[in-house]
Amino acid sequence: MCRVNCRRSIRLKGYDYSKSGAYFVTICTRNRECLFGDIADGKMVLNNVGRVAAQCWHAIPGHFPHAKSDAFVVMPNHVHGILFIVDAPVGAKNFSPLLKPGQRPRGTSKTIGSIIRGFKIGVTKWMRRDTPVQYVRQRNYYEHVIRNDDELNRIRVYIAGKPARWESDRENPYKESFR
Repeated sequence: MCRVNCRRSIRLKGYDYSKSGAYFVTICTRNRECLFGDIADGKMVLNNVGRVAAQCWHAIPGHFPHAKSDAFVVMPNHVHGILFIVDAPVGAKNFSPLLKPGQRPRGTSKTIGSIIRGFKIGVTKWMRRDTPVQYVRQRNYYEHVIRNDDELNRIRVYIAGKPARWESDRENPYKESFR
């Protein structure tokens, strides 16, 4: 039975989120507030906050060299993106100890969770410094492990077409007014 401060995890039980592969993530703003801009004529128009969110997303590989960014879109109240975790480069300056087969890396700095946490921190710090908004994001995030190239391509198409579907998007707090 769950006690105080207990919350159910939405992650795959036993899955190693530092494992090389492709991940589709969605990060929502707190209370689904439209902080990042607006949709006009089926296209996302970023405001300053949205531009910072995009800059922080594109900066991920600079902070996490084992991460590569793929398709990405900032929506008015959420962000969708595909991230790849790739094998860490090996070379003379790689001082990390070798892992035994099946052994997980210590700490969480190489997981999808740590990457998303870094993204959220970057956007939140800017918002708290440069706007009156103090609470920016939802506590958690959604992720999906992408299993094959067909799925990867379907998600890329989904992300690219997302602004054009905003009127019917379940994350759109104004969708009732479009009907």
